[in-house]
Amino acid sequence: MKTNDLGNDRIRPLVLKLALPSMLAQLINVLYGIVDRIFISAIPQVGELALAGIGVCGPIVTLITSFAVLVGLGGAPLLAMRLGEGNRDGARAILANCTVLLAALSAVLTAGVFWLRVPLLRAFGADGALMPYAEPYMRYITLGIIFSVGATGLNQFIICQGFSTAGMLTIALGALTNIVLDPVFIFVLDLGCAGAAIATSLSQAVSFVFVLCFLCSSRPHVRIGLKGMSAKIMRRVLKFGFSPFIILATDSVVIIALNSALARFGGAQSAMLIACATITQSYMQLISMPLLGLSGGTQPLISFNFGARKIDRIRQGERFIMKTGLVFTGVMLLATQFACAPFARIFTRDAALIDFSVRAIRVYTLMIVPMTFQYCLVDALTALGVARIAMTLSLNRKLAMLALTLLMPAAGMGAFSAFWAEPIADLYASIVSTLVFWRVFEPLMQRRLQMPADQALYG
Repeated sequence: MKTNDLGNDRIRPLVLKLALPSMLAQLINVLYGIVDRIFISAIPQVGELALAGIGVCGPIVTLITSFAVLVGLGGAPLLAMRLGEGNRDGARAILANCTVLLAALSAVLTAGVFWLRVPLLRAFGADGALMPYAEPYMRYITLGIIFSVGATGLNQFIICQGFSTAGMLTIALGALTNIVLDPVFIFVLDLGCAGAAIATSLSQAVSFVFVLCFLCSSRPHVRIGLKGMSAKIMRRVLKFGFSPFIILATDSVVIIALNSALARFGGAQSAMLIACATITQSYMQLISMPLLGLSGGTQPLISFNFGARKIDRIRQGERFIMKTGLVFTGVMLLATQFACAPFARIFTRDAALIDFSVRAIRVYTLMIVPMTFQYCLVDALTALGVARIAMTLSLNRKLAMLALTLLMPAAGMGAFSAFWAEPIADLYASIVSTLVFWRVFEPLMQRRLQMPADQALYG
């Protein structure tokens, strides 16, 4: 629970202190979905169908989470900048406005998704065979939106104040609770998919209570309050958060496109291919979410020192962040060759589904090393407040992925070709993002040094 000195601690140990708990937290967070899928796939007789049904719910759950990211990763860099400038009152106002935004979004999302859950599931690919599994799961996930959005969004304000270990505990408590409750609700109480959703919502409630208790205690530099409400601050938060929001929200669109392509061109194997896609995306999250933890967890270092005009620390920090990310993705690329088959067997004993999943995982992860540049450089631009460019680069990758997912199967390359969209888009987007970052970064640093000492960043 010890805080980190973002402006004075040595860069390499500081990056690791911020990154490792955040990476571990995201890895643990992946367990929410994976544990649900493991237990659901073990339901007798209907495991594969139930797994495909939960896969259809995935895009909606991701979209819900993206609204928490919109506020959390929109407000956290601003709060860190204010702390770097020594402006505690400004930091308190940001947290207060973000708390209200998260509460309002939770209420709107709960009402909207609950009312529209069946049409949404149909639009996302739940047919008559999958709906009995998808609808109960979605119903109870929706009732826990206030906990999931609140915990995910507010946790960023713990991390950005230097409490990376407390941020990790927020997610760890929820994930461990979920692991314990899942078998109870799914098998002991015989609630099936609905039980998995109830267990997840209760687990998120545990995380939410922990976050609230921490941010209302005397530990953080900035605590939750309701002073300083401002439409201008809310607009600035939403502008900053739009890039990470787009990254996550468009994941839903890509998953929908992938499921649709597999359903349309997969023929008699379409249900198996959708289950394969669920397994493949679960594995990809073991890489992408810790990488997001690295790039997102170290944003406070970039934002704080940008506010404090410590440009050399930003340069050193970003170089070491990139090196850490490349080591992680390099190791994961090698590990994939040996780990994907055992991973697939966790979900199924069907030989054909295992074979498809192994092939899909190896294709899907081909370009994770170049993907490091996309994640780390775009998140650095977000931390520096270059929201428009960061958003454009994020959209560039997702639009390329979406187009390839839809076009390659339609061009007669077979349903499996949809899995190639990820690596091709990752390579293309990483090259573009690197070139843009080189062009933008140094001029931005020079402009910061030339600003008057009393001028607030993005005031």
